[in-house]
Amino acid sequence: MVVGILLIAACLRTPITSVAPIVSHIRQSFALSTAAAGALTTLPLLAFALMSPFAARLARWQGIERTLFAALAVMIAGALLRAVDQLACVYLGTFVLGAGIAVGNVLLPSLLKRDFPQRIAGMTAAYVVIMGVVAALGSALIVPLTQQLQGNWRWSLGLMSTLPLLAMLCWLPQVAKHRHSGAPGVGGGLRRGSLWRSPLAWQVTLFLGLNSFIYYIAVGWLPAMITAAGYNATYAGSLHGLMQLATAVPGILLAPVIARMKDQRLLACATGLVTLVSLAGLALWPAGVVVWVVLLGVGTGAAMILGLAFISLRAAESHQAAALSGMAQCVGYLLAAFGPMLMGGAA
Repeated sequence: MVVGILLIAACLRTPITSVAPIVSHIRQSFALSTAAAGALTTLPLLAFALMSPFAARLARWQGIERTLFAALAVMIAGALLRAVDQLACVYLGTFVLGAGIAVGNVLLPSLLKRDFPQRIAGMTAAYVVIMGVVAALGSALIVPLTQQLQGNWRWSLGLMSTLPLLAMLCWLPQVAKHRHSGAPGVGGGLRRGSLWRSPLAWQVTLFLGLNSFIYYIAVGWLPAMITAAGYNATYAGSLHGLMQLATAVPGILLAPVIARMKDQRLLACATGLVTLVSLAGLALWPAGVVVWVVLLGVGTGAAMILGLAFISLRAAESHQAAALSGMAQCVGYLLAAFGPMLMGGAA
């Protein structure tokens, strides 16, 4: 199960983040404006927001294991559809891919709450590390791969379907299982009832949402910003990958810290400060781009680990964790969806 969880985590970021380094190829193929190209990053976020509230209901109906298996199948379909030589298919495939990823995003914290209640921080950090490392490899390799394929970005993106396929094969033994949440686990803080009226639920939601707003602007436009500063596309793709890799660094350091801290507010403020410094550096001193990219990855990665851990730590049991995850990711990604498009329009 642990290997399956980590393979599912590997699928939750790479198919989206690997688009940014080759967005210039896609724009040339379809003569897209910057705002239209920004939609390639915005569409998955809208899919996250629209699908997240339904993921918990699907899990109650079919079980977490079967729902995750179906989500992987949807990811494969979206990845293949996105590789078709039609602009409508590229957009539709991107949305479908995002819908599958949304279910995985929502249900993994619930699964950890149910099956790993004593190791929530460590397991959360582990799967965020995998998300960052695999996304880094995808961002760094997508440009050379496209060049090897003589500029055929469709084949490059189509190959992304191999990740969810591998995860499906590993997750297959879990499909027959349908376990109930059982008794409330360790932690909690949220009362039973409507999460939408809970101040604590809204704190978790906005923490994740504002961090995602910044992160997905960087995912969508960081390579373009770096090339605009005079660097080539391969170097920009490498730095884009470096940012993804840097998001994994906090996972190694934060797991034992979160587990021992009763109050994580100071830690949450520190992650926001690191992100602020990185953004100011990119704006004021572009020559230090490597330093700022690393800090941006560390800040947003640490905030993501904290936000996902908050979902499991603050919920009383797995169903409530799934509901809180759905709420946080629905509102949070709806907020984040405006980021890449606003950035594209401003450019």
